[in-house]
Amino acid sequence: MNTNLSAHELHDLHELTMSCVNSITNMGAFINQATDPQLKALIQKHYPYHIKDYNTKVELLQKGGVASQHLPVPEMDSTIMNQDLEQVSNQVQPVTPRTDAQQFNDREIGTAYLLTLKRAGREYAWAAMECTNPEVRSFFENAFQMSSHHAYEVWQYMAQNNYYPAEPAQEQSLTMYSQTYNPVPEPPNQIQ
Repeated sequence: MNTNLSAHELHDLHELTMSCVNSITNMGAFINQATDPQLKALIQKHYPYHIKDYNTKVELLQKGGVASQHLPVPEMDSTIMNQDLEQVSNQVQPVTPRTDAQQFNDREIGTAYLLTLKRAGREYAWAAMECTNPEVRSFFENAFQMSSHHAYEVWQYMAQNNYYPAEPAQEQSLTMYSQTYNPVPEPPNQIQ
């Protein structure tokens, strides 16, 4: 096989493909176990993107770093969140790990899915920065963006349901940092 992949790119693709096996399997279980229709619909909306992500990785592996299609990047939906950060941070429900769980509850599903997306996003970003194959690099960048957009939507769901704390920045800190930095005049006609 003629390959356009370096050894570390092949390893990264392998690890990220195995990660997709895990994500897709978990998402299938989450769809079946979710009791909140909003959470179930959110995972169902994301599911085809993750399957496309996996299939693109398989193609990249089978064709030595060449894919017939690019990974679509979903739009980031910011319409879910309808509470401000201060309201969210004051209403977060405490949580304790369950050591005898037979099935995940909606909070556990949201948490597991959010953490999976965050970890995958970090891995995609790191792999993209180390990638020499332009097609694979572009794929990793798109996959990072997909993970980022999906993670934002899941975070909104978690915050809306008081499952995830998000503390607003203190006014004193905002003032301090805003006064620390000053803009630099941009050179004319340098950035198009």
